[in-house]
Amino acid sequence: MTSTRTRRITTTLALTATTLTLASCTLTGGGGDEDESGPTGATDAATESAPGEEDGADQTAAAAPTPADTGTVVLTAHDSFSLPDELVAAFEADTGYDLEIQLAGDAGQMANQVVLTAGNPTADVVFGIDTTFASRVVAAEALEAYRPDALPESATEHDLTEGGEAYLTPVDYGDVCVNIDTAWFANEGIEPPQTLTDLTEEQYEDLFVTPGASTSSPGMAFLLATVGEFGPGEWQGYWSDLMANGAKVTSGWTDAYTVDFTAGGGDGDRPIVLSYASSPPATIPDGGFEPTTRALLDTCFRQVEYAGVLAGTDNPEGAQAVVDWLVSPAVQAAIPDAMYVYPVDDEVALPDLWAQWAQVAEDPIVVAPGQIEAERETWLREWADIATG
Repeated sequence: MTSTRTRRITTTLALTATTLTLASCTLTGGGGDEDESGPTGATDAATESAPGEEDGADQTAAAAPTPADTGTVVLTAHDSFSLPDELVAAFEADTGYDLEIQLAGDAGQMANQVVLTAGNPTADVVFGIDTTFASRVVAAEALEAYRPDALPESATEHDLTEGGEAYLTPVDYGDVCVNIDTAWFANEGIEPPQTLTDLTEEQYEDLFVTPGASTSSPGMAFLLATVGEFGPGEWQGYWSDLMANGAKVTSGWTDAYTVDFTAGGGDGDRPIVLSYASSPPATIPDGGFEPTTRALLDTCFRQVEYAGVLAGTDNPEGAQAVVDWLVSPAVQAAIPDAMYVYPVDDEVALPDLWAQWAQVAEDPIVVAPGQIEAERETWLREWADIATG
């Protein structure tokens, strides 16, 4: 694997690691990986040509107001938010609003800010409230109910409602999954694992590496996957077996993938790693035709990112226009290249490599947002006792 390919993997997948933040921090403490809290790769991704980008001005939400000098609308988002400048310019031209984007750290830090300023927000609209924090933000009454008229039909499977009201609009989603180095297993003549349970079997001893749940957002996603798969009273036993089988826990995704993983571009010796369903396309060698890795789709935890109108905003119309824009066909088509996650609109065309190699899980593991909110800190304490001693 060339150094150019290594840089490509690090850039594109580190962007995924930030964008798919399942922030393992407490709400009051911030946190998450040091290597996953910044906009790594966002500049490169934002400058790529995304499907539908050329005619983005024509594809913005039909409900946008008539262009006029309507002032500024402020969007707060996590640090990995990135869309092509052309789409921002099209939004401003179509609506008459100037779009100001405030980056607020990782998803946990951003959720913290939204809750602490509930009713007196520093912005008009928020993007990036994820599955793990959705219930807490809604419970804090930090959002106004709003549902775009042009919400893609396929987005409704990710709907969250509270008291019959929709406070959060789904914008994108991603699957955090175990990945394997297919070439390593072929060369060693070992049948690769398929399920979470397989990782505890003797033939996979000392082969798995994962970022930790208390210091890493994908690591927290993996913990939630085990909770969802084995149940709130049984996942602890699974983790005990996993650690007894030589699983390695690192502080962050970058160390796990680029240092310990055999296909991560370094000198790693572990052919099983916790990453994403969208990771394999980034491992196609220069001049090659298929990835050298594969995501195990029976191990995936589904995370959704949402947008919402902030309660107390002086510009609710502008905030609604931004939410409409985020689910418009032009933005949905740009999301894979810009933020390396899947759009909620299943009618937009995915990039060719995604369509072929970045498959989503047909039956992803899920844990109810309310249950995550109620049990997060307990689960993290129990996990730390097992995984880090």
